Amino acid sequence: MKFRTLGTTGLNVSVIGLGTWQFGGEWGRQYTQPEVDAVIDEAAACGINLIDTAECYGDHLSEKLIGDYLSRHDRSRWIVATKFGHHFNSFMNRTWQSAVADVEKQLEDSLRALRIETIDLYQFHSGTDEAFQKPELWEMLERQKKLGKVKHLGISISATGGPLQAQKANTTGSEVLQVMYNRLVRRAEQDFLPYAREQNLGVLARVPLASGYLSGKYTGTVQFPKNDVRSTFEESKLQGWLAELEIIRKNELPAGVPMAQWALAWCLRDPIVTSVIPGCKDVAQVKANAAGADLVK
Repeated sequence: MKFRTLGTTGLNVSVIGLGTWQFGGEWGRQYTQPEVDAVIDEAAACGINLIDTAECYGDHLSEKLIGDYLSRHDRSRWIVATKFGHHFNSFMNRTWQSAVADVEKQLEDSLRALRIETIDLYQFHSGTDEAFQKPELWEMLERQKKLGKVKHLGISISATGGPLQAQKANTTGSEVLQVMYNRLVRRAEQDFLPYAREQNLGVLARVPLASGYLSGKYTGTVQFPKNDVRSTFEESKLQGWLAELEIIRKNELPAGVPMAQWALAWCLRDPIVTSVIPGCKDVAQVKANAAGADLVK
């Protein structure tokens, strides 16, 4: 495994992290605690030290599964990142809650679910610019930092969000941007990464495998189950991705290199990207993802 420093946080994170939306039950399956334990054990064995989760991956469900694991293992070896702002109602149905009292409750619920005393990175989760520009929210979070409940703040920018939150990151005390970024979705290069450079922000690239399409296993139309978030994607977008994948296979993918590992390393070719946080359905995918670090210079 290789490591990079996450902006000004001083945190030394593995360039391949562990994304855990799947533990919340919106990627076609429900996870048992032993299955989660096996995935995190393999991540640790591969040298991964960053876990990224969120309050609304299930109703704190992903956090609870991770918390059960952490309660039985060495918490100090993990950098734990989670998020705030959304209340989970049902599959792909969330209510935005950015009032100070609501976020304070979410923080307490996350700490309880994760069974930890301090969250290493607490991220504003895909909220609107209006919600972002509330001084009272960030003032409360600074108080939480002083109380020792949060170490560092970050901003997870919506897939459709504009550049304002990246532009103003430092004004909120945030040190990290989490953005959607992969070979098929490159908007971050214009809208977000320049501001990360200017402000010395750490960058976490989410969905680095384009929801599995950059794994190389999809070559045509796929029927995902209704409890899989990918069943909600627009067909036109998926067809565009499939066409681009053929170009990548022919012109960019080195012979003998698995596409998933190449795709993860592709995101990390720019040193401003600190870590990628792919999801994984099982131990084999954790191991395959971690091997992407071997291609990082």
